[in-house]
Amino acid sequence: QVQLVESGGGLVQAGGSLRLSCAASGRTFSIYNMAWFRQAPGKEREFVAAIHWSSGTTYYPDSAEGRFIISRDSAKNTVYLQMNSLNPEDTALYYCAATWRGGYSSRQAGSYDYWGQGTQVTVSS
Repeated sequence: QVQLVESGGGLVQAGGSLRLSCAASGRTFSIYNMAWFRQAPGKEREFVAAIHWSSGTTYYPDSAEGRFIISRDSAKNTVYLQMNSLNPEDTALYYCAATWRGGYSSRQAGSYDYWGQGTQVTVSS
């Protein structure tokens, strides 16, 4: 089992930045990929970014604008999401996810086995 705890969410004005953190504990040696997803009210869960735990290779949606950057600190078992130039459309509950399975799409929520409780990001106009 892997436990994930997100932090860093909050209220920010449009144009501002936030850095989310996700601390993993438990069987962290088994982690293959970690990712961030988000879900706004009334919308489906949306892929934001993923990172291959051992190599640090990153993955983003094809529509990514370069405003979000995922990174990880292996020594701290923590993955980060740096979010810049935020706008109200970024308002959502942001979830951290992890999987021990390779060979599956890093961009699909169904590929992940473990989820955090989410951290709320609200961007005011």
